[in-house]
Amino acid sequence: VAFGYFGHMWELYTFWAFVPVMLTAYNQIYPSAALNVSLLSFTIIGIGALACVASGLLSQVFGAKKVATIALSISCLCCLLSPFFLLTASPTLLILALFIWGIAVIADSPLFSTLVAQHAPQASRGTSLTIVNCLGFAITIISIQCINWLSDKLPAQYLYMLLAVGPVLGLMALLRKA
Repeated sequence: VAFGYFGHMWELYTFWAFVPVMLTAYNQIYPSAALNVSLLSFTIIGIGALACVASGLLSQVFGAKKVATIALSISCLCCLLSPFFLLTASPTLLILALFIWGIAVIADSPLFSTLVAQHAPQASRGTSLTIVNCLGFAITIISIQCINWLSDKLPAQYLYMLLAVGPVLGLMALLRKA
């Protein structure tokens, strides 16, 4: 489950960091859309709070690993489909896709912490969580820097597909031991 968390972290904070960039780029391509970048960024990121509550409740019915796997799969799909909704002439479709992504990208986060805690030996549970969280945040720093560095080297509409690397690797780790 730690590798599922690492894959999740590759995507999460980079998505959050680049939501305003995506919306600003959309406004440049479609000036008539006149999207409120600040308000939309806040709500797309903030909706994750509700997603965490919902995923926690769903995990009590379906299990944490299953809900985390589904959320990671949806966020991975959002990464892969990002060129389509970033280039759409429909601001409604763009905003809907970013809200779905904003929900899916964080819904698995508390579940991974739960799963790590459940699978760690009791004597080292706190240490296990600390190490996994620290490594996850280190991965986030690399991901943000990588996407930022590539932002002027790749077409913007394809850039965020690279975020799928984390969820793909995370899903491979999660599904290896079904």
